[in-house]
Amino acid sequence: MSIVPSVTEKRIEFSDNQRLIDLCGVCDENLNKIENSLGIHIIRQGNSLSLLGDPPEIEIGNQTLLHLYESVSHGRSINETELNQTIQMALSKDRTVKSNPKESRTEFNTGLEIRTRKKVVAPKSHAQHEYLDNLLSKKIVFGIGPAGTGKTYLSVAVAVASLSSKEVDRIVMARPAVEAGERLGFLPGDMKEKIDPYMQPLYDALHDFLPPGTIEKHIASRKIEIAPLAFMRGRTLSNAFIILDEAQNTTRMQMRMFLTRMGIGSRMAITGDITQIDLPKGQESGLVEARNILGRIKGIAFSELTARDVMRNRIVSEIIKAYNE
Repeated sequence: MSIVPSVTEKRIEFSDNQRLIDLCGVCDENLNKIENSLGIHIIRQGNSLSLLGDPPEIEIGNQTLLHLYESVSHGRSINETELNQTIQMALSKDRTVKSNPKESRTEFNTGLEIRTRKKVVAPKSHAQHEYLDNLLSKKIVFGIGPAGTGKTYLSVAVAVASLSSKEVDRIVMARPAVEAGERLGFLPGDMKEKIDPYMQPLYDALHDFLPPGTIEKHIASRKIEIAPLAFMRGRTLSNAFIILDEAQNTTRMQMRMFLTRMGIGSRMAITGDITQIDLPKGQESGLVEARNILGRIKGIAFSELTARDVMRNRIVSEIIKAYNE
C-alpha cells in the first residue's frame, strides 16, 4: 500500500484588494518567487490567497505573506531585495524555533524602524534588532559578522536619518584601503579617482536612502564625507555620525587613532568581518583587539551577527556556513 504525502491548504483573507495586488507584484511575480523558494503552491482568488503544500513550508509562506502585506500597508515597495529578506527572515525564525523549542516565537518586528527619504528600514532578525537598537542608543557600536548581515546597511540608514533630523551636522565614512597599499600612486587619475573604487560600497548604501543628486550635493557641501581611513589622522570630528567600514583590516594603531577622532556630539559605528582579515600575516587586527579590550566601557556596544542574519540570496548563508565548517 502506498502512502500519499499529506498536503495542507491554508487560506488567507486580505481586507484591502489594492494592497494585495501590490503584494502579489506584476503578473504575480512575488507569489511565484515565494512558491519557488518554499516549494509550495499559491492560488489567488479575489481578495484571498490559498497556500498548498507541506505544513512547515505553508507556515513559513503564511508568515512571509503577512509580513509583506504589512509592509505595503505602510507604503513600502516590495523589490527583490525586500522579498528575499522577508523569505529569509521567516526561514531563519523557523530554524531557530526548531533548534531551540524553548525559545518563544516572539516577533522581532516590534515597530523599531528607520525612516529615510527613500525608504523605511526595519530589522529582519533578532540580532539585527539588537544591532539597530544599539546604533540608536549607544555612542560607539561595533557590528561584527559576515557579509550580507546588514552591518554597513543599517549603520548608513541610521546615519542618514540622523542627518535628516539634524541630530548631527554631517556624516563621515571611512574604509582602510588595504588592498591598494602603496599601489595607489600607480593607479590612473587624481586621488579621488584612485580611492573611489574602494569606497564604492559606501556610495551604494547611500544611494539606497537618498534621492538622486542629493549625495553629490551633500558631498560638495561637506555634509557627507567619504575617505580612506588614513585621511582621519589628526582630526577631531564633532557633531557627526562616523562610520568605519571593513574595520577588520585596521591595524591596532589605526583603530586607536580612529576611535580617538570622536568629538563632542558624535556617534560611531564600526563594522567588520573578523573572518576576512587582509592584513599581512602576523599583524593583529585592530577590530579583534578592540573587541577584547573595550567591552566593559559604558556607552560602547558590540553586536555579533552570524550566517543566520544574512539577508542576501539564501545561498550566501549556506556558503558562509560551509566555509565555517
